[in-house]
Amino acid sequence: MRTGSSTLPKGSRMSPVDWISRGSALLRPGFEAKAAAGEAREPRPEANAHATGQAPAARTTRERLQATWRKGEEALSPRVLRRTLAELQAIVDPRASEVEGGRRAKAFAARYATAPAEERRDAWLLASEQFGPDPKKIQAAREHYEAAQGTPEEGAAEIKLRRALVSPRTRLLQRFAAFPEGMRFLVDLRAELLPHLKHDKRLLPLDAELETLFSTWFDVAFLELRRLSWDSPASLIEKLIKYEAVHDIRSWGDLKNRLDSDRRCYGFFHPRLDGDPLIFVEVALTDGMSDCITPLLDETAAAADLSKATTAIFYSISNCQTGLRGVSFGDSLIKRVSETLKEDFPKLKTFATLSPIPGFRSWVAKQVPPEKLAEWEQPLELAPKAPQRQELLSWAARYLGKELNDGKPLDPVARFHLGNGARIERLNWAGDPSSKGVKQSFGLMVNYLYDLKRLDKHRTLLSQGEIPMASAISDLYR
Repeated sequence: MRTGSSTLPKGSRMSPVDWISRGSALLRPGFEAKAAAGEAREPRPEANAHATGQAPAARTTRERLQATWRKGEEALSPRVLRRTLAELQAIVDPRASEVEGGRRAKAFAARYATAPAEERRDAWLLASEQFGPDPKKIQAAREHYEAAQGTPEEGAAEIKLRRALVSPRTRLLQRFAAFPEGMRFLVDLRAELLPHLKHDKRLLPLDAELETLFSTWFDVAFLELRRLSWDSPASLIEKLIKYEAVHDIRSWGDLKNRLDSDRRCYGFFHPRLDGDPLIFVEVALTDGMSDCITPLLDETAAAADLSKATTAIFYSISNCQTGLRGVSFGDSLIKRVSETLKEDFPKLKTFATLSPIPGFRSWVAKQVPPEKLAEWEQPLELAPKAPQRQELLSWAARYLGKELNDGKPLDPVARFHLGNGARIERLNWAGDPSSKGVKQSFGLMVNYLYDLKRLDKHRTLLSQGEIPMASAISDLYR
């Protein structure tokens, strides 16, 4: 028997762990072509699919692991898929120490990094389909728990059920997190995985497991709040340009303006992500609630007098790590920044945003006839008392203040701020007169007010289906 270039003594057996230790080349570029040289591939089923009008069903990894040949567009052959599974199983082998498991995970991650996208996807499928909890153990533990209700054994039965529900997949991902670059590896893996979920439901368990673990690993208790300034390392300042998601940073002058003496920028950082921000917020210190983004982005404007600052305007909040989607930092970030600002500037009384309304135009286009929409094509030219202007404001107030989907606001920015405990305070005509602003929301922007003493109250109202808002907003659509 031969495995690679190594010859085993007659009658000996090689375990997956021993095989891996001999330096398997799984997932290396070109490996599949070499490993499967001369291997037959089953005829593609596309012809039959076109005849029946149905797309061929993708085989599960269970089916592929038991097969002899590849089928259709499958990346790894059954033989290499089995070897890849053996390597993943070796990472969580109970006989391996934490250090050894982390070493094996690191070696796998290094090969994964250079593998083609199709082979990476096969690794996802294996992790998702082959490392789930044992259904027989779950059933037995559930029956035991149900039978133990009201008895002294209830607590022990609950513990047994909890343990049965923990999947080997959790252990696998924990082993990847054990080596220094492992957290970055997992965050990037999920970022690559997310676009595939809509079309391949088999990957959902892996995604759910990652999101659950990230919610623990990236809990705010483990995050560091840092101020970013013009004196920060150039590599970090460049990341502000890279990750800015609300108002594009046009130049170094633009960036310097956002880090001027009357501005503040803060970000959350995790010690295992090597100085890469998770989320950051840009703040303008002003003497009142801002109603237009243009002055805040004006590079030539003089810095405001900080001695007169009474208001902190959060005008841009950007999530930086796609792989951490679903892990919430915004609430804690705004609270921490507000508390920090109050310590530095005791005169600050108001904490609010100046926010875009990105979903408004597409939504209102579905509510009104085309001729009505045409009346708003040049919104910045409408007079203050023009009926078209008042009507558009009324639609915007309804969109933000009444429209819900599954109990949550339709607009993604509203969903974020209202979910964090803010309330809708004011609509601003021509708040963003840029072409992007007009395209998204006819130039409208909105202030969300963060009343630090009423955040929990506002969240409670939202959970009951009532959107917190100032009377000026509700009056617009009554």
